[in-house]
Amino acid sequence: MATTKPPQRQQGAATRTKLLQAGMQVLAERGYHAARVDDVVSVAQVSHGSFYLYFANKEALILELARSCADELGAMTKALGDISADAAGRQALREWLTEFVSIYRSYGVVVRAWVENQFNNPELTQLGLDSFASIAESLTERMSRSHPEDGLLRVVALVSMMERFTSLIVNQDLGDEGLVLDTAATVIHRGFFADVPA
Repeated sequence: MATTKPPQRQQGAATRTKLLQAGMQVLAERGYHAARVDDVVSVAQVSHGSFYLYFANKEALILELARSCADELGAMTKALGDISADAAGRQALREWLTEFVSIYRSYGVVVRAWVENQFNNPELTQLGLDSFASIAESLTERMSRSHPEDGLLRVVALVSMMERFTSLIVNQDLGDEGLVLDTAATVIHRGFFADVPA
């Protein structure tokens, strides 16, 4: 028999979600250092007391957002299968890049803070390092199957290019995003996967 959460738990979960969404908005608008708890509760339209029921401080809120980001990026990377050298492989890569951009757009401020090492919190810094190491490991395992001689170097180049290119897509107007993603998929496919052995 299905069970439902008590009303208080449902309300608590909704408030916590509101705070996380507000935190993301404030981080996007103000950046990591300028973001304040006052801004978050104002956007979420909840009291300071409600905030501190769920998070000890701003860093705790950001840590939770960072964990969600790390989980989504890790799952997306693990879902990438073998990319064939033909049109089907390019299309699979295009779909994967679309998801990567979507996650980056949602968590861009967290990713930027990780990349630029803005955190003074060792736990946040370590989570960023672990997340990127996990992504690199998944991609290296996948890339080494088709390119055993230089799989790791290909991954370093690919991750660096994707992070910078995605940042430009999200933060600048490069025109029709569909065309931008098509171009990115073509460049990455030709540069990294076109010579995959049959």
